[in-house]
Amino acid sequence: MTLLGRVVATELRPSTPHQFSFWTAPHAPLGIGSIVRVDGDERVVYGVVTEAFAYSDLARPLDAVIGADGDPGREDDAPTSRPEIRLWTAAVLRQLPEEPLQPVPFGGVAAASDADVRVALRMDAYMQPDKSTGLPIGVYAAGGLSAPVFLDADFLLGPEAAHLNITGVSGLATKTSAVTFMLSSIFQTFPAEKGSVAAVCFNVKGPDLCFLDQPAPLGDADLALWRRLGLEPAPFPDMTLYAPFKADGVNLNTLRSNAALADTVQPLVWGLREILDYAEVVLNRDDVDAKADALIDFLAERVVGRQFEALELRGAPFEVLSFADLEEFFRAIFDHLETSRGGEVWRTHHVATIRKIRNRLGNIATRSKGLVTDDGVANDLPWGAFRDRSLTVIDVAGVDPLAQDLVFARVISRLREHLERRDLGVDHVVVFVDELNKYAPADGPDTYVRKMLLDLSERGRYLGLVLFSAQQFRSQVIRRVTGNAGTTIYGRMDTDELALPAYSTLSPAVKAKLAALPKGELLLRHPHFTQPVFVRFPRPAALSGREGVERFPPSPDLPFAEAVVQRLRALTPGIIADQVRAVIDGRPEAEVRRALSATVRRRPDDPFAFFRAWVRRTIPSESPEPRRGIAPLASDDDDPFAPY
Repeated sequence: MTLLGRVVATELRPSTPHQFSFWTAPHAPLGIGSIVRVDGDERVVYGVVTEAFAYSDLARPLDAVIGADGDPGREDDAPTSRPEIRLWTAAVLRQLPEEPLQPVPFGGVAAASDADVRVALRMDAYMQPDKSTGLPIGVYAAGGLSAPVFLDADFLLGPEAAHLNITGVSGLATKTSAVTFMLSSIFQTFPAEKGSVAAVCFNVKGPDLCFLDQPAPLGDADLALWRRLGLEPAPFPDMTLYAPFKADGVNLNTLRSNAALADTVQPLVWGLREILDYAEVVLNRDDVDAKADALIDFLAERVVGRQFEALELRGAPFEVLSFADLEEFFRAIFDHLETSRGGEVWRTHHVATIRKIRNRLGNIATRSKGLVTDDGVANDLPWGAFRDRSLTVIDVAGVDPLAQDLVFARVISRLREHLERRDLGVDHVVVFVDELNKYAPADGPDTYVRKMLLDLSERGRYLGLVLFSAQQFRSQVIRRVTGNAGTTIYGRMDTDELALPAYSTLSPAVKAKLAALPKGELLLRHPHFTQPVFVRFPRPAALSGREGVERFPPSPDLPFAEAVVQRLRALTPGIIADQVRAVIDGRPEAEVRRALSATVRRRPDDPFAFFRAWVRRTIPSESPEPRRGIAPLASDDDDPFAPY
């Protein structure tokens, strides 16, 4: 080891068990974030540089002016050169032995080696050769050193701790790029004995996460970083993207619509039975009173998906499988009440409550058209069949905020339910949610999505459900969500954000470096690290959203018949368009959509024959799953249909 300096302590700046100062020559290869080693007589101390100062023998700035006769150009003409030193402040990372805890000794200071970095960050505890739980996150790079930094899988994916939160300015290779690389690292290095793992990512901004299965061109520096971390620079081989339809019901609402990628894009379509269990998500506070909740329970348990007989309404049983069927059922109730004398109650349910629920449920189908279908045919995520190391992207960037809330609520709820029953198909699921400022704000209404993200951050790790979240302003996110993240990452940040009290534990020099971080560099906190450290991660090996759109331009919306042909061709490339047109000619669009959805969902050996046979087929009745309880939401909206 090359000695760079020595620990120094004065009456005004003493050495403590947690912080120390040391001096070096002016050209020592150190900087903010550098890790150093102090060797005492019986103690070794590791620290990270948090502040830096430069000193000469001048007592006052005026002495420098007088020495140069007031001429800056004559400074070099002085008969002697003034002595100059660098004084550094470092926070203690680790002491050996760790007990008893003592002030840092007055020893020599050297730059940390590769082995020193491992010991200083306590990575030696989980990087044992025979049983390693380390997940590479990047490299510590200073003074020509490039030392890999690993996170402990037990403290990132559970059960010891869990969750990851990222803060940074948008567009500067911080949030999406870091999460993409981190997922790649997890999929490649997560220990098999810890179980299987999959990821579900919500794409909420343009094409950000739409092309993660496509390789990106990497430069030599990035490839070297991948190799240094022991990882293969490859995109995600097992990725499926789900997206709702547009209002026409056949063109998918996603920027990944290029025909070359159609085989990995699946429609996300829900019907009445999928929505009814989560109606509380989109109903306001006044809607979900005891009366409204009782009516929703009645519909879910006795009407929807069952043969419901009500002789006072009509002689034939009701078979409510879709929103259209539900509208017919409500219409029959209203007709019955209108014809009865003074009738305002049907089976203990007041007419005002019935009208309110009918209007609210109908509003879901109208505002979320494309995601919510009227004809009852659903295409959902593969519950119970998630694959190990698979990536599922749900593209909700182009849908209504109401539909986004519905997607978040239902997907996360179902993940939690299946993990509780241990029948999801994998043991651990990473859920990535961007724009946390929008979905879990510190100030604002206590929405169902906000409650769900809070519940996920507080209790998800016990189930294997892990939240990777990102936002631009950490201070504007509910504290209990960010505080429950065991691992925290800071990218380049806005100076106004760094001036807030929440960042008071960071030194002015660290804040200044954060405000000017280059692309690909991060400040990392982890439970094993007593102080945050700067690391550099390589560019992800998957295409970014902008690059993906340039390489695979989105296809324009097709006419109804052409869209049907294209989606069938994704299943059977040699299908003849005229044959498809002959089958659907003159058929109602709803009937064709129903047949197409069934064909895509079931993927038969002969898709065209199956589609042709299904066009006139009646959708069979299926018994619904038991309704899952959901805590009612609240809102201050006035309700013109509220009873009494």
